[in-house]
Amino acid sequence: MIADLQCVVLDCSDPAELAMFYQSMLGGTVNQQDKRWALGDGWATLHTVSGLVLAFQRAAEYQPPLWPDPARPQQFHLDFGVADLDRAQEQVLARGARVLDEGADGRSWRIYADPAGHPFCLVRH
Repeated sequence: MIADLQCVVLDCSDPAELAMFYQSMLGGTVNQQDKRWALGDGWATLHTVSGLVLAFQRAAEYQPPLWPDPARPQQFHLDFGVADLDRAQEQVLARGARVLDEGADGRSWRIYADPAGHPFCLVRH
C-alpha cells in the first residue's frame, strides 16, 4: 500500500452550495475543522457520518460534464446505495439534482447530476 485516500475533491463554481447539497444526501458536517485543509471561499468540506470526506474546490472556469457527450466526459462519478430508488430520486431532485438517465424499467440504478453538473448514481441495494 502506498497511500490512504484522504478525500474526494470535486471542482465546481460554488463550493459551499455543493457541500450543502451532499450534506442533505449523506449527513455529516460541512466545514468541520480539520488540520489537513484550510477552509475559505474557494474550498468547502463535508465530513460524512461514514467517515468519508468530500471536498469542493472553486474552479474559475468550471464547465460541468455533459454526460454522455464524450466532448465533456464525466471524468468520475459517485455511486450511492439506497433502499428505495423512487423515494431517493424524489429527495435528490428536491435538493437540486437533475435526472440524466432514469434507465429502463426494473434497472437497479439511475443517473443524476448534482447542482454543479457532476454525474452520480443512485443504486438500489
